Amino acid sequence: MIKFLKEWGIFLLIIVAIILSRIFIWSLVIVDGHSMDPTLADKERLAIVKTSSIDRFDIVVAKEETSTGDTKDIVKRVIGMPGDVIKFNNDKLTINNKVYSETYLNNFHKQLANGTLAETYGAYPLTNSLTEQNRNLFVSLAENTKAFTTDSTGNPSFTVTVPQGEYFLMGDNRVVSQDSRAVGTFKRSAIIGEAKLRIWPLNKISLLK
Repeated sequence: MIKFLKEWGIFLLIIVAIILSRIFIWSLVIVDGHSMDPTLADKERLAIVKTSSIDRFDIVVAKEETSTGDTKDIVKRVIGMPGDVIKFNNDKLTINNKVYSETYLNNFHKQLANGTLAETYGAYPLTNSLTEQNRNLFVSLAENTKAFTTDSTGNPSFTVTVPQGEYFLMGDNRVVSQDSRAVGTFKRSAIIGEAKLRIWPLNKISLLK
């Protein structure tokens, strides 16, 4: 046994450390759908850190309860922190009376303004997660939306007060994203961790800011 531990002890410790870190510190997730376009694309792989503190505008993975009572992992951006008062007015974001610029939405804002957003959605390739019916729905939403960010009823001006201990999560692709505007806020316990690194595809490996 002593000889075995001398030869394999360090290797076994490394394996145990990797397994424990995988359980308690980090995890992997696959982006499902187009709600985080253009920041993250469908089927990209991400590494998340479970022990990170959660800050405004972080990209996080959370558990969302479905209509059937099951849960699914979703990738969204933190817009509202506990107790925040969030206001949107024709794509201008104000949080606690301070205006924030959502630069990660610049391309979509330009496409909506020049009338090419529907064309962008119409060019999405059909996949297992995007049927022709859903793509047509995306196009219709883009053609009829009053702003890139509206509430669940289509109003471009709305206010949300985030409950204490909860977070308001939104996808970057606001016209098609199902997020806190429709399903409500998320408790901290529902947030699995912060997405830190894109690991697939290989030509897009990068840290997420």
